[in-house]
Amino acid sequence: MTFDWRVFALGSAFFAALTAIFGKVGVSEINSDLATFYRTVIILAVSALLVSVRQEWQAPGALSHKGLIFLIMSGIATGLSWLCYFRALQLAPASRVAPIDKFSVVLVVLFAVLMLGERLTWKVGIGAVLIASGVILTAL
Repeated sequence: MTFDWRVFALGSAFFAALTAIFGKVGVSEINSDLATFYRTVIILAVSALLVSVRQEWQAPGALSHKGLIFLIMSGIATGLSWLCYFRALQLAPASRVAPIDKFSVVLVVLFAVLMLGERLTWKVGIGAVLIASGVILTAL
């Protein structure tokens, strides 16, 4: 069975919302840096289980070097993002932190145009402006 990319994008949004809610409760009881560590261990276990069940393991030597370098950089960026996100959740309401975190959407649009050469359409541009407006409203 093949799913459209939108199904996975909506799944990402749904689970990201749960991340904010569950994370807010978690960091109210545990230091945010330690919480990020435990969360990362769980993600590692879930990912390993999924790759094992789907029999998708490959030796690192068989993978693209460029791909691995960029995955390493992505992992570092993800870790720093989570550390900042959990610290923000520890200090502020989830209903204020999560929308500001979604400013990443605006940054992705900008970076995709500048770094990946993607074309900026008027719909994507207007959407990014609306998201940025929402971020500003929630941050005030």
